[in-house]
Amino acid sequence: MANLYLTEQNSVLRKKGSRLVVQKDEVILLAVQCHKIDSVLIFGNVQFTTQAVHELLEHGIELSILSRTGRLKGQITCPKTKNITLRVAQFQKYDDHRFRMDLSRKIVSGKIRNSLNFVRNFSYNHPGFGFKPETGELKELVKSAETADGMGRLTGFEGRAAAVYFGSFGKMMLGDFEFRKRKRRPPPDPVNAMLSLTYTMLFNEIASFLGAMGLDPYLGYYHKIDYGRASLASDLLEEFRAPAGDRLTLNLVNNRVFKKEDFYVNFENSGVYFRRDALKRYFAEYEKLLNREFIHLERNQKTTLRKCFRIQAEKMAATIRGDVEYTPFEW
Repeated sequence: MANLYLTEQNSVLRKKGSRLVVQKDEVILLAVQCHKIDSVLIFGNVQFTTQAVHELLEHGIELSILSRTGRLKGQITCPKTKNITLRVAQFQKYDDHRFRMDLSRKIVSGKIRNSLNFVRNFSYNHPGFGFKPETGELKELVKSAETADGMGRLTGFEGRAAAVYFGSFGKMMLGDFEFRKRKRRPPPDPVNAMLSLTYTMLFNEIASFLGAMGLDPYLGYYHKIDYGRASLASDLLEEFRAPAGDRLTLNLVNNRVFKKEDFYVNFENSGVYFRRDALKRYFAEYEKLLNREFIHLERNQKTTLRKCFRIQAEKMAATIRGDVEYTPFEW
């Protein structure tokens, strides 16, 4: 099973017999059977037929529609699970201040801990780089987040940790790109472009897993309710930013997978984005990272990052039901 990324502009996704085909100017670019697809992501001006959508829904495959730069516009998905009791519990827990605060502490401390582990890992492999002040402060911020006595203080610890962490992240750049600070809307440079796109990809996958579990992705506990934002997906994304999003970006930069010519400036907003051919190579690297096996520390068994999205979604559902105490993913 794999994600299908469609980036060829003015192409059409249609059903032909028992297969889905991508066609452009009477030429078939791709033909694939539905049982080999996990989800379909359409970027930019790619058309699709009603018959193709029916086939996707028949196989429980979600269709995501994104802009050419990777911003999610919407999704076509199967009817939500009938697990209404879980969603009722989710909404009830939102009014439980103690539950929200306890879970928020775990989300933020888990994020900072993974950021700390990321810096430590780089430091072990590159002993000539000095990260002792940064790792020392991040270690203290993990403790502060674990004992924060209010949401305001907790967000303050998260903000400080992000500043320290991204300061370290900029020092890790060994390739042709520089990183001075995190900026997302719009991304002003190739590194921010890679970070933003990867976070968006991860966010979309996590939101899909939460919906499949029967949870409402739009009702979160740490991130505030905001119109059109899947706040619960934002909650779970935090613990995967460093081990997935930042790790992929650093690998792409330091292994010189991309050059400056692989990006362009959008003159409407001055943002920097992948060119189409480079975007296809990016998707291959993204899939490679998410499907690479490693040992899950908590379960002591082989897994992948993509499987961990589901594990954490299931754990969130169990926590809301009151079955277990939530523990963030630790890499």
